Amino acid sequence: MADPCIILNELAQELRPMPQGIEWFEGLSTEEQTNTLRLLSHFCVQARATAEDGPESIRRAGLRATHTPAVLITRGRIDQQLGEIAGLTPHNERLKSFRLLIAVLAVADERRRRRFCSDGCGHAWHRLSVDTPKTSA
Repeated sequence: MADPCIILNELAQELRPMPQGIEWFEGLSTEEQTNTLRLLSHFCVQARATAEDGPESIRRAGLRATHTPAVLITRGRIDQQLGEIAGLTPHNERLKSFRLLIAVLAVADERRRRRFCSDGCGHAWHRLSVDTPKTSA
């Protein structure tokens, strides 16, 4: 199985198509999906996601504002809300959460790259390339 950290960053950087990411995520066990969502939530915090990232992330994820993860991302402290989103248990909510958290990571990481990494950095996930193997798990 390909490294989930790489897959998630490739998805956020649009180096891997989202349909392939959804297929990969749906192929995971329930426990693996939960762990993946928690990992994504952690990545979003590390990328310094803010509450202001919510609306753009909802748009990028293709969610309606009334979907549970979309409602959560716009309420309260972002770090707590990311954890709530990662903890949603119904299958359809986990898939929406996956799409939304990838979008939050994308928005936050784009900003982080512009502000802190534009002159180069040591972040391995900022050096992924289109040539990264595109294996499905």
